[in-house]
Amino acid sequence: MGFFKDFKEDLSQAVNELSDDASKLAGVNAEKVEEPVPDDDVMVDTLADDVQADAGENDIEESLTRALADIKTDDKKTESVNRKSAKAVKAEEIPVQAEEEPAEEPEAAENTDEISDETAIITPGLSISGDVTSAGSIELLGTVEGNVTCKGKLVVSGTIKGNSVSSDFFADKANITGDVTCEGPAKIGNGSVIIGNLVATSAVIAGAIKGDIDVQGPVIIDTTAIVMGDIKSKLVQINNGAVIEGHCSQCYSDNSPKKFFGEN
Repeated sequence: MGFFKDFKEDLSQAVNELSDDASKLAGVNAEKVEEPVPDDDVMVDTLADDVQADAGENDIEESLTRALADIKTDDKKTESVNRKSAKAVKAEEIPVQAEEEPAEEPEAAENTDEISDETAIITPGLSISGDVTSAGSIELLGTVEGNVTCKGKLVVSGTIKGNSVSSDFFADKANITGDVTCEGPAKIGNGSVIIGNLVATSAVIAGAIKGDIDVQGPVIIDTTAIVMGDIKSKLVQINNGAVIEGHCSQCYSDNSPKKFFGEN
């Protein structure tokens, strides 16, 4: 018991001495320092502001990092979308080109059947030995020893020693030895001589023909005409003065005699 009592007294004495020293130091510091020292509250507030500033900077950095990540993600999405759209565009362009290429071939084929507007002229002093072909019309004033073919109109005032094929045919004081075939009307003017057959859709004859005439439509034999051969047509008109030696048949007429009487 005496030991504990002595220990308590020593401890209390030491505490008192420490408190006296602290008070003396506080008084000395108060005399030496005249300038006001910031309160503890102000210091705490400053530290709080610094902490908030640091926290704000950290928040800004985090937001910038997130924004950059979002931008990279959007860029990747945009690139993938652009790649898909580019592939889709390429996939759509391929069948369009495949459809356009074969469409040009039939147009070229159709253009070959068109009749040209040009007219080829064979002058009176020109003599041609060989076939003559034209995509347009021909005006023949000279001499051709060969076949004459044109897609347009054939006008002959010269000499042809060969067959002729055209869309329309007109002979004016012509001398033709060969068959005459045209897809349209044919007109044989006065003074023309044809030794060969005539095939047309309609015909007006004022010249001389030695050969058969086969016309799907009407035929007019004018007063100056001389025909030596058979005539087949839908309708025949023979003017006074015409000379015909041959058979005349309206076999293309709707009221033909063979159909009427029932003969084969």
